[in-house]
Amino acid sequence: MPELPEVETIKRTLERFVLGKTIDAITVQWPKIIKHPDDIIHFEQLLVGETIRKMGRHGKFLLFYFDDVVLVSHLRMEGKYRVVDKNEPMDKHTHVIFHFTDGTELRYNDVRKFGTMHVFPIGTELTVAPLQTLGPDPFHPTYTKPYVKEKLLKTTRLIKAALLDQTIIAGLGNIYVDEVLFLAKVHPERRSNTLTEKELDAIFYYAYEVLDKAVMQGGTTIRSYVDGEGEMGMFQQQLFAYGQEDEPCKHCNDVIVKIKVAGRGTHYCPTCQKTTKIIKQ
Repeated sequence: MPELPEVETIKRTLERFVLGKTIDAITVQWPKIIKHPDDIIHFEQLLVGETIRKMGRHGKFLLFYFDDVVLVSHLRMEGKYRVVDKNEPMDKHTHVIFHFTDGTELRYNDVRKFGTMHVFPIGTELTVAPLQTLGPDPFHPTYTKPYVKEKLLKTTRLIKAALLDQTIIAGLGNIYVDEVLFLAKVHPERRSNTLTEKELDAIFYYAYEVLDKAVMQGGTTIRSYVDGEGEMGMFQQQLFAYGQEDEPCKHCNDVIVKIKVAGRGTHYCPTCQKTTKIIKQ
């Protein structure tokens, strides 16, 4: 699933191609992607004739701002956007096409068909689902050390599960949570409410630091992720924990192991992330 760095990279690449473009027509090949309004004709009526003025992102959600409405898009597992000429051959997994008046098209491709699109009046998007319940984005001013400490100390869940919870911090997913915990030297099975002040400070710092570095590298391509220009990310070359099982730890040379925590494959170093305070589920 594209996480914050991948969605931010897609936003930045698409901005170069879609800002100022006006939608002439929309083709919806897979109606289940459109969640609000749930009527395809109404969805098209809200957007046809509208011009994309700016783009935004909150957590893993991509936002297209028009004059009066905003399109909120979640890529889920395999969603991708590309801007192409209208004569470009159509991929069989292209499910939504925004036809622009200049002869180009914004195509939404999704092998798994799990992605979602919502359209809301501008100014209401943060007051309704799916954005309403999201916690602060690490790149937003509301992401503060006191907030993170309060939220993490308030829950008895395992720290891996707590950091994956989008209502606490928006944008972190499985890849980057493993990286944050590795750098913070916190075992993924620690109970969140047992974390020390030093560990909380480290998690707060690295949650931003890791995401920022990943954005600078264009995100992480593990399977199929590409940005808005079809380019792969490069941050996978800098991963310390995620996907490194059976490889030597880059900090201590012990072997990275993979376990399941909160239902997710989890990678950590038994030496660097050693703890005596594990309380398993």
